[in-house]
Amino acid sequence: MSVRLAHGIGDAPRTSPVAAVVALGANLGERAETLDAAVTELRALPLTEDVRVSAPIETVAVTLQGEDDDAPRYLNAVATLRTRLAPTALLAALHRIEARHGRVRRERWGDRTLDLDLIAYGDEVIDRDDLVVPHPRAHERDFVLVPWLDVDPDAEIPGRGRVDDLLRDLRGEAT
Repeated sequence: MSVRLAHGIGDAPRTSPVAAVVALGANLGERAETLDAAVTELRALPLTEDVRVSAPIETVAVTLQGEDDDAPRYLNAVATLRTRLAPTALLAALHRIEARHGRVRRERWGDRTLDLDLIAYGDEVIDRDDLVVPHPRAHERDFVLVPWLDVDPDAEIPGRGRVDDLLRDLRGEAT
C-alpha cells in the first residue's frame, strides 16, 4: 500500500500513531473462526500496531425493530489498535476485510458473516457522509461497551464520557 493511500486521499498524513477502536461482530457461519481471522487481518494492516482484542461475548441480534430472539445470535468483540492510517483509509481496510469474509450489504442491521465498525479514532469527531466517529450508537450498545471495557478499563468515547459510566447508565445502575 502506498503511503498516500495509507493516509487517505485528502487526509493529512499521520506522523504518530492514533488509538482506534473497532467493534467486531458475526452471526452467520463459523463466527469464532471469522472473528479470529479478522483479528489476524487487523494485525497485518500496514502502519498499525498494538492490536488488543477483548474476549468475545454472545448477544441477541438487534434489528431496526429491536432485539430479535429468533435471529442467529451474534458473537461480538472489540479491538483496540494504534495506527498511522487515516480514518478513511482504516475504514476502507475494514470494509475490505468484511468483503473477504463474505459480507454483503443488503439490509441495514441484517444478519452478516462479519461486521467491523470503526467506533473511535483518537479524540477526533468526524461527521461526514462516508464516516462518522465516534460511532453514533456505540454508547447505546452493551455489545460494544462490555467488550471494550474488557480490553481497556479506562476507555472513553469522545463527547460521551467514560465507557464504564455509559454502561452503568445504559443498564440503569446507580453509580
